[in-house]
Amino acid sequence: MARRSAIYESIVTHQRFQPMGHRLRYGVYSLLIDLDEIDQLTDRIPILSRNRFNLVSFHDDDFGPRDGSDLRDWLRREASQFGVDLTGGRVELLAFPRILGYTFNPITVWFGYDASETLAFVLYEVHNTFGQDHRYGFAIPQAAPGTRIPPHTTAKRFHVSPFMDRDGTYRMRLSPPTGRYGLTIEYLDDEGERLLTAAQHGHRTELTTWSLLRQFLTKPLLTLKVIGGIHYEAVKLWFKGAKYRKVPEPLPIATERAVVDHDLTATTR
Repeated sequence: MARRSAIYESIVTHQRFQPMGHRLRYGVYSLLIDLDEIDQLTDRIPILSRNRFNLVSFHDDDFGPRDGSDLRDWLRREASQFGVDLTGGRVELLAFPRILGYTFNPITVWFGYDASETLAFVLYEVHNTFGQDHRYGFAIPQAAPGTRIPPHTTAKRFHVSPFMDRDGTYRMRLSPPTGRYGLTIEYLDDEGERLLTAAQHGHRTELTTWSLLRQFLTKPLLTLKVIGGIHYEAVKLWFKGAKYRKVPEPLPIATERAVVDHDLTATTR
Protein backbone atom coordinates (compact mmCIF):
# COMPACT_ATOMS: atom_id res chain seq x y z
CA MET A 1 0.00 0.00 0.00
CA ALA A 2 1.46 3.35 -1.05
CA ARG A 3 1.88 5.83 1.76
CA ARG A 4 1.56 9.57 1.51
CA SER A 5 4.25 10.28 4.10
CA ALA A 6 7.75 10.65 2.66
CA ILE A 7 11.21 12.16 2.96
CA TYR A 8 12.03 15.28 0.95
CA GLU A 9 15.75 15.73 0.43
CA SER A 10 16.19 19.42 -0.31
CA ILE A 11 18.49 22.36 -0.87
CA VAL A 12 17.78 25.50 1.15
CA THR A 13 19.07 28.81 -0.22
CA HIS A 14 18.92 32.38 1.06
CA GLN A 15 19.95 35.40 -0.99
CA ARG A 16 20.04 38.81 0.69
CA PHE A 17 20.07 41.85 -1.56
CA GLN A 18 19.95 44.78 0.87
CA PRO A 19 21.61 46.42 2.70
CA MET A 20 24.39 44.11 1.51
CA GLY A 21 24.58 40.92 -0.53
CA HIS A 22 24.83 37.60 1.27
CA ARG A 23 24.11 34.05 0.12
CA LEU A 24 23.87 30.68 1.84
CA ARG A 25 23.14 27.17 0.60
CA TYR A 26 22.57 24.05 2.74
CA GLY A 27 21.49 20.47 2.10
CA VAL A 28 18.70 19.30 4.42
CA TYR A 29 15.89 16.76 4.61
CA SER A 30 12.34 17.12 5.86
CA LEU A 31 9.61 14.65 6.67
CA LEU A 32 6.19 14.94 5.08
CA ILE A 33 3.90 13.39 7.68
CA ASP A 34 0.31 12.43 6.96
CA LEU A 35 -1.13 12.60 10.47
CA ASP A 36 -3.38 9.63 9.74
CA GLU A 37 -0.25 7.52 9.17
CA ILE A 38 2.06 8.58 11.99
CA ASP A 39 1.41 5.62 14.29
CA GLN A 40 1.74 3.13 11.43
CA LEU A 41 5.06 4.74 10.49
CA THR A 42 6.50 4.50 13.97
CA ASP A 43 5.35 0.88 14.27
CA ARG A 44 7.28 -0.17 11.16
CA ILE A 45 10.33 2.15 11.35
CA PRO A 46 12.31 1.33 14.52
CA ILE A 47 14.48 4.48 14.40
CA LEU A 48 11.38 6.75 14.28
CA SER A 49 9.22 7.38 17.34
CA ARG A 50 6.29 9.54 18.34
CA ASN A 51 6.54 11.61 21.51
CA ARG A 52 9.56 9.77 22.85
CA PHE A 53 13.32 9.78 22.34
CA ASN A 54 14.85 8.03 19.35
CA LEU A 55 17.37 8.70 16.59
CA VAL A 56 14.51 10.48 14.80
CA SER A 57 11.22 11.44 16.43
CA PHE A 58 8.01 13.38 15.90
CA HIS A 59 6.59 15.22 18.91
CA ASP A 60 3.07 16.57 18.72
CA ASP A 61 3.87 19.47 21.05
CA ASP A 62 6.53 20.81 18.68
CA PHE A 63 3.78 22.03 16.35
CA GLY A 64 0.54 23.98 16.19
CA PRO A 65 -0.79 24.85 19.66
CA ARG A 66 2.32 23.16 21.14
CA ASP A 67 0.31 21.57 23.94
CA GLY A 68 0.12 17.99 22.65
CA SER A 69 -3.53 18.27 21.58
CA ASP A 70 -4.83 16.77 18.35
CA LEU A 71 -3.07 18.48 15.45
CA ARG A 72 -5.68 17.55 12.86
CA ASP A 73 -8.42 19.21 14.87
CA TRP A 74 -6.21 22.26 15.38
CA LEU A 75 -5.59 22.75 11.65
CA ARG A 76 -9.28 22.24 10.88
CA ARG A 77 -10.13 25.01 13.35
CA GLU A 78 -7.51 27.26 11.77
CA ALA A 79 -8.91 26.57 8.30
CA SER A 80 -12.47 27.26 9.45
CA GLN A 81 -11.42 30.84 10.30
CA PHE A 82 -10.69 31.24 6.58
CA GLY A 83 -14.02 29.75 5.53
CA VAL A 84 -12.46 26.40 4.60
CA ASP A 85 -14.08 23.14 5.70
CA LEU A 86 -11.57 20.30 6.11
CA THR A 87 -14.07 17.91 7.70
CA GLY A 88 -13.43 14.41 6.43
CA GLY A 89 -10.14 15.42 4.83
CA ARG A 90 -6.57 14.63 5.74
CA VAL A 91 -3.82 16.82 7.17
CA GLU A 92 -0.13 16.72 6.27
CA LEU A 93 2.83 18.73 7.49
CA LEU A 94 6.35 19.16 6.15
CA ALA A 95 8.98 19.82 8.81
CA PHE A 96 12.32 18.86 10.27
CA PRO A 97 11.96 16.02 12.77
CA ARG A 98 13.67 15.81 16.12
CA ILE A 99 17.17 14.38 15.79
CA LEU A 100 18.44 12.73 18.99
CA GLY A 101 15.78 14.69 20.87
CA TYR A 102 16.52 18.15 19.45
CA THR A 103 14.67 20.15 16.81
CA PHE A 104 14.35 23.64 15.41
CA ASN A 105 11.99 24.43 12.55
CA PRO A 106 12.34 27.85 10.95
CA ILE A 107 9.19 27.01 8.97
CA THR A 108 6.67 24.19 9.03
CA VAL A 109 4.24 23.98 6.11
CA TRP A 110 0.80 22.45 6.69
CA PHE A 111 -1.43 21.08 3.93
CA GLY A 112 -5.16 20.67 4.56
CA TYR A 113 -7.30 18.58 2.21
CA ASP A 114 -11.08 18.60 2.09
CA ALA A 115 -13.33 15.54 1.90
CA SER A 116 -12.92 15.39 -1.89
CA GLU A 117 -9.10 15.07 -1.53
CA THR A 118 -8.62 18.61 -2.87
CA LEU A 119 -5.85 20.69 -1.34
CA ALA A 120 -7.84 23.57 0.15
CA PHE A 121 -5.72 25.24 2.83
CA VAL A 122 -2.04 25.92 3.48
CA LEU A 123 -0.59 27.24 6.72
CA TYR A 124 2.97 28.45 7.29
CA GLU A 125 4.11 28.11 10.90
CA VAL A 126 7.24 30.22 11.45
CA HIS A 127 9.63 30.08 14.42
CA ASN A 128 12.49 32.38 15.30
CA THR A 129 15.54 31.72 17.48
CA PHE A 130 14.03 33.75 20.33
CA GLY A 131 11.40 31.12 21.16
CA GLN A 132 8.55 32.87 19.36
CA ASP A 133 6.25 31.66 16.59
CA HIS A 134 3.69 33.06 14.18
CA ARG A 135 1.37 31.76 11.45
CA TYR A 136 0.28 32.73 7.96
CA GLY A 137 -2.69 30.98 6.33
CA PHE A 138 -3.88 30.74 2.73
CA ALA A 139 -7.25 29.47 1.54
CA ILE A 140 -6.64 28.07 -1.92
CA PRO A 141 -9.22 29.41 -4.41
CA GLN A 142 -11.59 26.77 -5.72
CA ALA A 143 -10.76 27.91 -9.23
CA ALA A 144 -7.16 26.76 -8.85
CA PRO A 145 -6.77 23.76 -11.21
CA GLY A 146 -5.71 20.48 -9.64
CA THR A 147 -3.19 21.01 -6.87
CA ARG A 148 -1.75 24.20 -8.36
CA ILE A 149 -1.36 26.90 -5.72
CA PRO A 150 -1.46 30.46 -7.04
CA PRO A 151 1.27 32.87 -5.89
CA HIS A 152 0.16 34.68 -2.74
CA THR A 153 1.24 37.53 -0.46
CA THR A 154 0.91 38.50 3.17
CA ALA A 155 2.12 41.30 5.40
CA LYS A 156 5.17 40.41 7.47
CA ARG A 157 4.09 40.46 11.10
CA PHE A 158 6.82 38.49 12.85
CA HIS A 159 10.42 39.21 13.86
CA VAL A 160 12.63 36.58 12.23
CA SER A 161 16.10 37.98 11.58
CA PRO A 162 17.75 40.43 14.02
CA PHE A 163 19.18 42.16 10.94
CA MET A 164 15.82 42.98 9.35
CA ASP A 165 12.78 44.99 10.42
CA ARG A 166 9.36 43.60 11.24
CA ASP A 167 7.49 45.11 8.33
CA GLY A 168 7.15 44.70 4.61
CA THR A 169 5.56 41.92 2.57
CA TYR A 170 6.13 38.24 1.84
CA ARG A 171 5.43 36.85 -1.65
CA MET A 172 5.18 33.06 -1.78
CA ARG A 173 5.30 30.53 -4.59
CA LEU A 174 4.52 27.01 -3.37
CA SER A 175 4.57 23.72 -5.27
CA PRO A 176 2.87 21.13 -3.05
CA PRO A 177 4.77 17.93 -2.27
CA THR A 178 4.32 15.38 -5.03
CA GLY A 179 7.38 13.94 -6.78
CA ARG A 180 9.07 17.23 -6.01
CA TYR A 181 8.49 20.09 -3.59
CA GLY A 182 9.27 23.78 -3.85
CA LEU A 183 8.76 26.90 -1.78
CA THR A 184 10.13 30.34 -2.67
CA ILE A 185 9.55 33.33 -0.40
CA GLU A 186 10.47 36.85 -1.44
CA TYR A 187 10.68 39.49 1.26
CA LEU A 188 9.91 43.04 0.05
CA ASP A 189 10.13 46.33 1.91
CA ASP A 190 7.28 48.85 2.03
CA GLU A 191 8.44 50.35 -1.28
CA GLY A 192 8.36 46.97 -3.00
CA GLU A 193 12.15 46.58 -3.12
CA ARG A 194 13.33 42.99 -2.75
CA LEU A 195 15.36 42.44 0.42
CA LEU A 196 15.71 38.66 0.48
CA THR A 197 14.71 35.51 -1.35
CA ALA A 198 14.55 32.24 0.58
CA ALA A 199 13.82 28.91 -1.09
CA GLN A 200 13.62 25.20 -0.42
CA HIS A 201 13.46 22.76 -3.33
CA GLY A 202 13.69 19.00 -3.09
CA HIS A 203 12.64 15.59 -4.33
CA ARG A 204 10.60 12.83 -2.78
CA THR A 205 12.05 9.63 -1.32
CA GLU A 206 10.03 6.80 0.17
CA LEU A 207 10.05 6.89 3.97
CA THR A 208 11.54 3.59 5.14
CA THR A 209 13.96 2.54 7.85
CA TRP A 210 16.87 2.46 5.42
CA SER A 211 16.10 5.72 3.62
CA LEU A 212 15.70 7.52 6.94
CA LEU A 213 18.90 5.97 8.31
CA ARG A 214 20.75 7.11 5.18
CA GLN A 215 19.60 10.68 5.77
CA PHE A 216 20.57 10.46 9.42
CA LEU A 217 24.09 9.26 8.55
CA THR A 218 24.75 11.52 5.55
CA LYS A 219 23.36 14.66 7.26
CA PRO A 220 24.30 14.02 10.90
CA LEU A 221 22.79 16.19 13.63
CA LEU A 222 20.62 17.96 11.06
CA THR A 223 18.68 20.17 13.47
CA LEU A 224 21.82 21.23 15.34
CA LYS A 225 23.29 22.06 11.93
CA VAL A 226 20.24 24.22 11.18
CA ILE A 227 20.44 26.27 14.38
CA GLY A 228 24.23 26.39 14.19
CA GLY A 229 24.09 27.55 10.58
CA ILE A 230 21.67 30.34 11.48
CA HIS A 231 24.05 31.71 14.09
CA TYR A 232 27.11 31.23 11.88
CA GLU A 233 25.50 33.21 9.07
CA ALA A 234 24.45 35.88 11.59
CA VAL A 235 28.07 36.33 12.64
CA LYS A 236 29.12 36.73 9.01
CA LEU A 237 26.40 39.34 8.47
CA TRP A 238 27.51 41.22 11.57
CA PHE A 239 31.08 41.34 10.28
CA LYS A 240 29.75 42.66 6.96
CA GLY A 241 28.21 45.56 8.86
CA ALA A 242 24.57 44.52 9.16
CA LYS A 243 22.70 46.59 11.75
CA TYR A 244 21.31 44.63 14.70
CA ARG A 245 17.64 45.16 15.64
CA LYS A 246 16.44 44.46 19.15
CA VAL A 247 13.67 41.89 19.47
CA PRO A 248 10.36 43.81 19.51
CA GLU A 249 7.45 42.92 21.71
CA PRO A 250 5.56 40.10 19.95
CA LEU A 251 2.27 40.93 18.33
CA PRO A 252 -0.88 39.11 19.49
CA ILE A 253 -1.01 35.53 18.23
CA ALA A 254 -3.24 35.40 15.18
CA THR A 255 -3.04 33.66 11.85
CA GLU A 256 -2.30 36.27 9.19
CA ARG A 257 -4.27 36.02 5.98
CA ALA A 258 -2.40 35.54 2.71
CA VAL A 259 -4.16 36.55 -0.51
CA VAL A 260 -3.65 35.73 -4.17
CA ASP A 261 -0.99 37.93 -5.75
CA HIS A 262 -2.85 38.77 -8.96
CA ASP A 263 0.06 40.70 -10.47
CA LEU A 264 2.44 37.79 -9.91
CA THR A 265 -0.16 35.30 -11.13
CA ALA A 266 -0.54 37.22 -14.38
CA THR A 267 3.21 37.16 -15.02
CA THR A 268 3.57 33.43 -14.33
CA ARG A 269 0.76 32.04 -16.50
